[in-house]
Amino acid sequence: MSIFTKIINGKVPCYKIAETENFFAFLDINPNTKGHTLCVPKKEVDRLLDLDEKTYNGLMNFSRKVGLALEKTIECNRVGMSVIGLEVPHVHIHLIPMNHLKDMSFTSKVVMTDEEFTHLAKKIQINFIDL
Repeated sequence: MSIFTKIINGKVPCYKIAETENFFAFLDINPNTKGHTLCVPKKEVDRLLDLDEKTYNGLMNFSRKVGLALEKTIECNRVGMSVIGLEVPHVHIHLIPMNHLKDMSFTSKVVMTDEEFTHLAKKIQINFIDL
């Protein structure tokens, strides 16, 4: 069972952004930038291209809506998307509010307090619901 499945099942705490019947989004606890969010299918599949077409398209649609909520919440030039998948064997899309290409490099990290994470997650949740 991956760490993401444990998060989805409530066995590991997270800063939840959004949830549907099939998908889950939460703030990355080691963010590249403020608002760095992970979108995952609830079904545990290791590789993006191993998802069935319906789940793949559903994940992209869900991620788009989360990305729009991020844009409404965080001042940025755009929201970048990355699918790497080497660190956790569970498909996940990184949505990263960015102003510079280096924001997507995964080499610079932002440190946030629990209070900052909680406050930010609530703001993004509100904008997600309003879409």
